Amino acid sequence: MSDILFSPYQLGPITLRNRTIRSAAFENMCYDNKPSQDLFDYHVRVAKGGVGMTTVAYAAVCRSGLSFNGQLWMREEIVPDLKKLTDAIHQEGAKAAIQLGHCGNMTHYSTCGQIPVGASNGINIYSPTIVRALKEKEIETLVKDFGKSVHLAREAGFDCVEIHAGHGYLISQFLSPYTNKRKDKYGGSLENRMRFMKMVINEVMTAAGNDMAVVVKTNMYDGFKSGMQVDECILVAKELEKLKVHALVLTAGFVSRAPMVVMHGAMPIKTLIHYMNIWKFWWLRLALRVVGKMMIPAVPFKEVYFLETAKKFREALQLPLIYVGGLVSRKNMDDVLDAGFELLQMARVLINDTDFINKLKNGLERSNCKHSNYCIGRMYSIDMKCHQHVENLPKKLQKEIAKAEQK
Repeated sequence: MSDILFSPYQLGPITLRNRTIRSAAFENMCYDNKPSQDLFDYHVRVAKGGVGMTTVAYAAVCRSGLSFNGQLWMREEIVPDLKKLTDAIHQEGAKAAIQLGHCGNMTHYSTCGQIPVGASNGINIYSPTIVRALKEKEIETLVKDFGKSVHLAREAGFDCVEIHAGHGYLISQFLSPYTNKRKDKYGGSLENRMRFMKMVINEVMTAAGNDMAVVVKTNMYDGFKSGMQVDECILVAKELEKLKVHALVLTAGFVSRAPMVVMHGAMPIKTLIHYMNIWKFWWLRLALRVVGKMMIPAVPFKEVYFLETAKKFREALQLPLIYVGGLVSRKNMDDVLDAGFELLQMARVLINDTDFINKLKNGLERSNCKHSNYCIGRMYSIDMKCHQHVENLPKKLQKEIAKAEQK
């Protein structure tokens, strides 16, 4: 086995005790958009379990960026509770990161308090909702919101911010020709489509100063024909390198068009329906029952499923790269590190077992996660959890899980 995995790593101005990071998989534990005891308990367990850094997921930089009621919304009033969380993470020897982003068109009026906004006018058929294009002045305000959120993150004790520029959320909506139909300086050429991203990153780097690490989660491809492809995404990554971010998290997929490209496998449709509010989402429950597998097509799961594409980015870039996607064993991790990637992110194995990293250090070879994606189907409605830790699951869900785990 390689010695790299448990060696320290200098990420910008901070030092991680090893090469592992709990990735920013959505917890849905920020009830009423603020930290909860559940969020505290989970991330402290992960820190105690041995990771180098744990990442609080998908924090909106303003209310219009919220997708869910259980999602964090950055504002001054939540800083004290976040500080309690980061203090506890630090006491366990880990670093604390927070992912900052804006959902763009992936929301509803009832959640974000206004008509959802995006790069362009249109309809988000997955919500479904009408979407309004951001005006130039609004774009400038949102850029400032990213900077303000970084300052709040520092005040709350975070060591690192991760900017979400992938998966079809707002920055990604500007980057992708599929969602960006603008005719002004923010649309058209790739240079124009990158303008919003560059403005955000410049603001973030200024706010982060010399004491916070900045990483960016960026797509290697969108996952469908009319979206971003590998060649354009490499150019985006090179631009981020020029902006001197400390590392990139390489991912792929578009939640409104190719959601399972993000995590691979099949969406557990029965689980997804089971936890949805029967009255609020009756129309979506009905649609999922009838055409769920067509709406959310499966992508076959395999271990380290992004690695071959990620190697193309490793060849094209000099800055540190963080690999995420299908890491389930010590061999996986050593292979990725030996391929030249500096850090590793993982989520499902740490949802399954928060002590996974310590167990690896003590000789464990493989996670007990079976990738049924129950945790994914559940987390859109209630708190994230592995089915192995849920009592009295309905038989229909047990059957769905068993079928998924056989594949």
